[in-house]
Amino acid sequence: MVRVLFICHGNICRSTMAQFVFQDMINKKGLTDRFYIDSKATSTEEIGNGPHYGTVRKLNEVGVPVLSHRASQMKRSDYDNYDYIIGMDQWNYKNMNRILGADPDGKVSLLLDFTDSPRDIADPWYTGNFDMTYNDVMEGCTAFLNYLKDNGEI
Repeated sequence: MVRVLFICHGNICRSTMAQFVFQDMINKKGLTDRFYIDSKATSTEEIGNGPHYGTVRKLNEVGVPVLSHRASQMKRSDYDNYDYIIGMDQWNYKNMNRILGADPDGKVSLLLDFTDSPRDIADPWYTGNFDMTYNDVMEGCTAFLNYLKDNGEI
């Protein structure tokens, strides 16, 4: 089983969007039983809150199921429980490594690092642009899925 953890600052916008989009991709390919997918935050600001209404609206608009979810914070022990720990921007990456302490197995990356044009995914909490975030998340999740295929993990 491939265990994937998506990370952003609050776990209500980008990481939940990536979790739901990637889960939908996996489900549509009949690979549901081969994956465990979750998302968490680097901060405590939104702990216990559900997905942001902008994330819910955008996913409903494109037909991606919104799953039951409450924001939670990542812990050092997540390193042992996941194969891939994927952040959304450089600030997340820095905080992920601070929480984890080290990345000896190379599990930590950014979502768009799997694409041909690595970059940060802007936080729609600040930009208000959930369309752009969705496009970046789709690009990253598609590239990540291709990476897993190319490496024989699925």
